[in-house]
Amino acid sequence: MQSQAKAYMDVKIDESWKRHIGAEFDKPYFAALTDFVRDEYRRGTCYPPGRLIFNAFNLCPFDKVKVVIIGQDPYHEPGQAQGLCFSVNDGVAFPPSLVNIFKEIEADTGTPVPASGSLVRWAEQGVLLLNATLTVRAHAAGSHQRHGWEEFTDAVIRALSAGRDHLVFILWGAYAQSKAQLVDQQRHLVLRSAHPSPLSAHRGFFGNHHFSLTNQYLAKYGIEPIKW
Repeated sequence: MQSQAKAYMDVKIDESWKRHIGAEFDKPYFAALTDFVRDEYRRGTCYPPGRLIFNAFNLCPFDKVKVVIIGQDPYHEPGQAQGLCFSVNDGVAFPPSLVNIFKEIEADTGTPVPASGSLVRWAEQGVLLLNATLTVRAHAAGSHQRHGWEEFTDAVIRALSAGRDHLVFILWGAYAQSKAQLVDQQRHLVLRSAHPSPLSAHRGFFGNHHFSLTNQYLAKYGIEPIKW
């Protein structure tokens, strides 16, 4: 059963990531995590849909990453989660944090608020939209935390820090900022601010200029900026 479970998780991630973090799939914690996730999806509704658990990686191969935005865990209500942090499917109402993200982009760069809350367009440009926990039980925020996902996504951050140069890591809120210790800040730019949640956005998220600062840094190193 464990080998079947492992294969279920393993085959759904882009080959470029397997080359850099493939060893994680052979570790005991990942076998236990896979069994847990499979059991949770069997027992009831979980998000995102199984085929989208590794969507962030499949849309943004390792060697194409320019920017890493770190979230905590997926949206847990119907139709929202698509395997990309802060992003929702086309036609879904914008969650409050995403509303504030788009407000800051408009204020910072002049880019108008889009019609869709899907951030697939960012992922395809090289923005890794990484939740620390990649799955969640319906209506139960944080329900899949501390089962192994964090160990896996920490390994992802370390691999990017060690294997790439001149990335931008965008860390909103205390949880995301705790990941700064995984990044070589001599090689990469780390941007920190309050979280875009309505509870904290007015305490430093608005006016952080992270989107323009990201593009300035990328341009400095001859990397094509992101069309936010």
